[in-house]
Amino acid sequence: MKHFKTITELYTFNGFPPPENPLLGLVTFEDIRGCKFVETEFTLGFYKIALKKVKSGNVMYGRTKYDHENGSMFFLKPNQIIQMNDIELTEKGFMIYIHEDFLINHSLHSSIQKYGFFDYETNEALHLSPSEEETLWELFNKIKGEYYNNQDEFSKDIILTHIDSILKYSQRFYKRQFLNRNVLSGTTVSKFTEVLKLYFENGSFQKNGLPTVKYMAERLNLSSRYLSDLLKQETGKTALEHIHIALVMEAKNILMSTDKTVAETAYELGFENPPYFSRLFKKEVGLTPTEYREQFLN
Repeated sequence: MKHFKTITELYTFNGFPPPENPLLGLVTFEDIRGCKFVETEFTLGFYKIALKKVKSGNVMYGRTKYDHENGSMFFLKPNQIIQMNDIELTEKGFMIYIHEDFLINHSLHSSIQKYGFFDYETNEALHLSPSEEETLWELFNKIKGEYYNNQDEFSKDIILTHIDSILKYSQRFYKRQFLNRNVLSGTTVSKFTEVLKLYFENGSFQKNGLPTVKYMAERLNLSSRYLSDLLKQETGKTALEHIHIALVMEAKNILMSTDKTVAETAYELGFENPPYFSRLFKKEVGLTPTEYREQFLN
């Protein structure tokens, strides 16, 4: 598998004109018309933000196919596996490559981690309306103007401010996408509940312990981050919180139907630390396990 450690290395391999800054690359599809893309699996040692319109061919990212709908944004963090085959792009689109070293001494160095869509799969791409696409193009063009205009001591901060704006707008547009896909969201919540219920009923819990968010996401063909963000938008709770709610329901059944102690209940539910189980129970129910049981004995 090919790994591109630097932006310059990627540009050279693909026959792109060299970047103005080795830590930051800007490409429009018009700039690279006729260039050949990598026809193999590869990874990047830097971030990538892209607005892509694919006419034909396949893009694989995280082992899933890229969603070809026009006006799709997607976001890659370093070391994610990408594969491209027989790609033909439309003329309108852009790519921004950002090495982590370019973010040093700027707030984006840490805050970029909070943008969950860098962990989404490409079949969870952001689909833009024409007005949303125009907003992002305006920001890209401001970055491009600064990038090619004799960079000075102000350039880096101005460029990173615009990149952060692209990320903030993308987060806003994803919220809109979640809201506009209520049918999908509702179906996901129902399927999530069904998978969780089956997990407890078929004895998987006793064998394997509490299901992870990754396990649940794989059963629903979603990435862990996208699943949590989708559930959070629809229900106000993340995937992990939903798992904890199911666990507490199971704990209630044990407390009400057996004479097991709180510690025994915790161990049966896979907790090695009973006090942690009690804290989780109280957080969800508002009562400790002992208080919950006692209210039905009085």
